[in-house]
Amino acid sequence: MQSLIELESPSADLTACSQVVELTNEMLFSRLGKKGRVITVSSRDHLWWGSENPKVLLLGHIDTVWPIGTLKEIPFAINGDVLTGPGCVDMKSGVVQAIHAIAQINHPDIALLLTTDEEIGSETSRKLIEDAARSAIAVLVLECAQHEALKTARKGTSNYEIVAHGLASHAGLEPEKGINAGLAISEIALSVSKIGNTELGTTVTPTVIRAGTTTNTVPALAQLSIDVRAWSIDEQKRVDSEIRAISSTLPGIKIEVLGSINRPPLESRMSMGLFELAQEVAKDLGLPQLENAQVGGASDGNFTAALGIPTIDGLGAVGTGSHAKSEWVSVSAIVPRINLLAGMITRLLKAN
Repeated sequence: MQSLIELESPSADLTACSQVVELTNEMLFSRLGKKGRVITVSSRDHLWWGSENPKVLLLGHIDTVWPIGTLKEIPFAINGDVLTGPGCVDMKSGVVQAIHAIAQINHPDIALLLTTDEEIGSETSRKLIEDAARSAIAVLVLECAQHEALKTARKGTSNYEIVAHGLASHAGLEPEKGINAGLAISEIALSVSKIGNTELGTTVTPTVIRAGTTTNTVPALAQLSIDVRAWSIDEQKRVDSEIRAISSTLPGIKIEVLGSINRPPLESRMSMGLFELAQEVAKDLGLPQLENAQVGGASDGNFTAALGIPTIDGLGAVGTGSHAKSEWVSVSAIVPRINLLAGMITRLLKAN
């Protein structure tokens, strides 16, 4: 685990991602006796180990949000029950746990798929994930637990950029000849923020605004980034329609809408059967009763659930602090979670 965490692998660094794929493949060979296939999509490497048509797919990623050099600030360390280091909880510990769980079983109908672009939207890996999952009776996602709870629902995510096109002019000499794209995008940001639905848990959040070039020029161009989260695909479609209908009241402004629905929701109906199985396994292992949680963040499990394949998340590390410098993993929970995962895989394969 230390070697995996200490090999920094930010999503945007293709060389670093290739290196972490290579290291993980060596770990697979060392522990499981064979390497996986390195699959390159648009110059980005991903790693597929095991069956080409798995009955049980273990799904994770080995990229992180942390830039190269973070290790100097947050070094790998173990202090009592607390393990730290960039990407430890999200989700390199979960990857190591999965390798050890597979080692307990040695069954030909298992696959482990590890991608390197999850943190930036899974653009190159989505089709790979969907292809890997199509033959599966279950997808077990190795993201961290929600405290100790398994994740049985995740919101779907959509990402948009609205571009306002105006006309530049001198802000002091001829401001009236300009068409202010900055004003237009500010107006649109207010309108967009009202599209959400608190009762349904739908959030539509303007995040980044860019406008203008100099302090004495009427902005000819302005851009607004929008983050959308929703529990249902119907809500995602509603928001998509309303965002695409956005206009400006300022004469002469032209509006361009970029982006779309990214990850559909992971709905609880796709997870609850697997959660009940996890509870049974935990009870038989003498582990504390498992709880489940619904979370706003999405994962690659959203893709597989949308295909109609039973999917459950949160089977990786126990800990907190994803994407934060306070990120940590509970050392004492590592072995119990390995055994839980192995037990679930065994029962799924036996039932099949």
